[in-house]
Amino acid sequence: MLLSLGMGMLGYHLLAHIDWIDSLLNASMILSGMGPVASLHGTCAKLFASVYALYSGVVYLAVSAVLLYPLVERLMKILHLQALHTPSPVQEKHHPEFSEDEL
Repeated sequence: MLLSLGMGMLGYHLLAHIDWIDSLLNASMILSGMGPVASLHGTCAKLFASVYALYSGVVYLAVSAVLLYPLVERLMKILHLQALHTPSPVQEKHHPEFSEDEL
């Protein structure tokens, strides 16, 4: 996350000619999904802001998925929700409800 914040600060400072503290604020707001604070002038600055916002969205989604996966998996186990799958031969052999004639 610090690397992403640093990239945003550097881009805003060099391409949009924004002070360091305002670059930090803009990069932080974009990374958190809140939106930019300072208005941008110039095509290069606007292109950077667009690419950085898209990158931030992808990073946010990826990090959220990685962090929430164990919680969602545990919730699915608690609620007895499982992915559809075919039982293995071992499961079929020892299943108490079916005899081998019915399979």
